[in-house]
Amino acid sequence: MPVNMISKLLEKAVLPALDVAPPVKIGGPRRTSVLRNPNMEKLQKGYLFPEISIKREEHLKKYPDAKVISLGIGDTTEPIPSIVTSAMAEYALALSTPEGYQGYGPEQGHKNLRKEIADKVYPDMGIKESEVFISDGAQCDIARLQTLFGPNVIIAVQDPTFPGYVDNGVIMGQTGKADDGGRYAGIEYMRCAPENAFFPDLSRVRRTDVIFFCSPNNPTGHAASREQLRQLVELARRNGSIIVFDSAYSSYISSSSSSSTPRSIYEIPGAREVAIEVSSFSKFAGFTGVRLGWAVVPDELLYSDGVPVARDFDRVVCTCFNGASGIAQAGGVACLSTEEGRGAVARVVGVYRENARVLVETFRSLGKEVHGGGDAPYVWVRFPGRRSWDVFAEILEKTHVITVPGSGFGPGGEGFIRVSAFNSRDKVLEAAEKVGMIPATTIGSLKLLKYDGLTETRSATTEFHKRDIT
Repeated sequence: MPVNMISKLLEKAVLPALDVAPPVKIGGPRRTSVLRNPNMEKLQKGYLFPEISIKREEHLKKYPDAKVISLGIGDTTEPIPSIVTSAMAEYALALSTPEGYQGYGPEQGHKNLRKEIADKVYPDMGIKESEVFISDGAQCDIARLQTLFGPNVIIAVQDPTFPGYVDNGVIMGQTGKADDGGRYAGIEYMRCAPENAFFPDLSRVRRTDVIFFCSPNNPTGHAASREQLRQLVELARRNGSIIVFDSAYSSYISSSSSSSTPRSIYEIPGAREVAIEVSSFSKFAGFTGVRLGWAVVPDELLYSDGVPVARDFDRVVCTCFNGASGIAQAGGVACLSTEEGRGAVARVVGVYRENARVLVETFRSLGKEVHGGGDAPYVWVRFPGRRSWDVFAEILEKTHVITVPGSGFGPGGEGFIRVSAFNSRDKVLEAAEKVGMIPATTIGSLKLLKYDGLTETRSATTEFHKRDIT
């Protein structure tokens, strides 16, 4: 066929439409043609703790000479015990030798650390080392678990609750939009307040696929009793649900409380068939910067089709994660493997536990309703009729002390602030003095008193703290 005839035929031919991306808008900043994940648009404002950091920076611009004390984010301040750092240093130095060099390790974690956790953290609970997955922290495990569950599950959370459970669910597409009160459609909010002993009325909780539950709780500081956790396990077994139990603060449960207040969900009969537990070295060993945690996924935990949950979690871990740092894992072994190591980290926990007691007494001396602080490093203080962010701002303005507004943990936190025990003893005492110098009749009112620095005046509460602790 002549070339000119072919050209004419092609001109008349109707070609199928190509799947071409929409044109990029001309003018202004250059854009790609990639659509934004619509679930990101559902998230409310910024993540809580970066928002607090912004408020801190704004305060320092206003008061550049202020000595701000943070009792906000739960970041540890006490030095890591030398028995732990020595083990990490030894591991790191060995990497510079042919004999000691190690590359990638098992994604699930080093076998010796998995065994130490199974034996020391879960004695007599039947946990096997193969059921322990080492990670870079509990918050990362929560995100991996949400990836595991996918977008088609219904989740329940305590209200108030750690925001990571909710925000990861929103990003995964498990929810609808938030209402004016901050509650996302599709999430079951389990009210936990002083009026119900910080434990939900389970008879009123609708059936969900996954239940996120933290004890000792962040932010309220409440540690669930054995009977409360028995009811929770019974609910999950009856409904065929999976509990994700966050025990990151279990080391703060005192020995006197441990008989009635479990440190692990696996102390409850039947929990192995319905529960995953996540935990961390951050708050009991000072590993907030080192990054090390774990998840326990029992062999008996099965999906509705009989597939072990652990099999899929292993696949998620191997796909998303190359394993925790070997240096960090060496430190984890040092925390658990000897009495000296366990004693050293227990002494650090003791510092924060005592700080919490100081803070509880300080706010009670001001006539405030105070919760937590006994078996947890967080103190939960009520300000009836006040917005949490207003109380946060007032305390920061008067005292240069940072707390956390309770509403950042969900609608149920409105009217409360969370005060963290994670700071040095001197800083906690100074903060207690600053807060204690504000008359009880003005904290919680709209009247704004500005704290101008330490003076010779000392409250009776502050003097008591100094006599009792220093």
